[in-house]
Amino acid sequence: MNRIEEMIDRLCPDGVEYKELQEVAIIDRGRRVVKKQLAQTGEIPVYQNSLLPLGFFTESNFSGDTPFVIGAGAAGQVGYSSIDFWAADDCFPIVSGKEIHPKYVYHNLLSKQSYLDSRVRKASIPRLSRLVIEKLTIPVPPMEIQEEIVRVLDSFAELEAELEAELEAELEARRAQYAYYRDKLLDFSSRGGVPLMPLAEAVRVNKGSFITKKDVEPGKIPVILGGTEPAYWHSVHNHIGEGVVVSRSGVNAGFVSYWDEPIFVSDGFVLDAREIASLRYVFHYLKRIQDQLNNLKRGSGVPHINRQLLGSTLVPIPSLEEQKRIVSILDVFDTLVNGISQGLPAEIEARRKQYEYYRDKLLTFKEKAA
Repeated sequence: MNRIEEMIDRLCPDGVEYKELQEVAIIDRGRRVVKKQLAQTGEIPVYQNSLLPLGFFTESNFSGDTPFVIGAGAAGQVGYSSIDFWAADDCFPIVSGKEIHPKYVYHNLLSKQSYLDSRVRKASIPRLSRLVIEKLTIPVPPMEIQEEIVRVLDSFAELEAELEAELEAELEARRAQYAYYRDKLLDFSSRGGVPLMPLAEAVRVNKGSFITKKDVEPGKIPVILGGTEPAYWHSVHNHIGEGVVVSRSGVNAGFVSYWDEPIFVSDGFVLDAREIASLRYVFHYLKRIQDQLNNLKRGSGVPHINRQLLGSTLVPIPSLEEQKRIVSILDVFDTLVNGISQGLPAEIEARRKQYEYYRDKLLTFKEKAA
């Protein structure tokens, strides 16, 4: 920060001129391609209505080191390509003039992400007008200062990416470790005397009470609707205490989750304990065979799992003492996985806020008097 302040005092002591983006750069528009022209892999990414490439093309229409803004679909999202790319017709590449650094433009655009989002026209396909981008006002300090700001902000972005990669690698290693011990502990094929029992005999299988968003009264009770995360938060519960939930419909049918708090089970089945089976043990076993549960889906349109099919799924039921021993081991790994998983977004968010703080501070200048 001291170096940049010294540069400002030396190069622009009277302030910095603010200009509309269209005065210092060309806000261009891409050219249409159709998906059948594209490949799944290649060297030239095609950006259309998302920050993820639509596919790959044989030629480029913009050079690398160019920021862009998505105009439709994920309208308003800001991207940057360090390599040559093809911009399709819903992508607005921003070609810098001599007095503006392309990466400096990119960081400025990121600082205005909330404003861009607010100007998106919400319709069947969200859209952002090119005029909104052209009229954005940004400070234009001397190039030497722009380059130093880019260097500082890029270093924050690189640190954030490195941290995310490290935490993801650690998370993946813990998941693999948990899966290894889970499979080893829950494989009873070489151990005699462990009976197989239909799930409906080992636990009680109860169907949830379907609810729609308009029926929800805002509160703190998670509503389990069929996805991997709560769909809504309600003021009413229909299950309290320990329970294992198996999602019933949709692409995530068969997803298994464990709860020990008041919940509202909607499009799913909640499993309650009987005397012969620990719910925590059943949870770990069902996570092991989650792909098998997912394959129980039937029906066209929105597939769903039948309670009878779910209830007939065979589960090995060792003694309660053995179940307790298995659970004590697997819970350690489950805690490690969840701890890293929950910590991952928090760590990344902390780095992101640090970047945003310095970005906003570095991109704020005293405006030069007219």
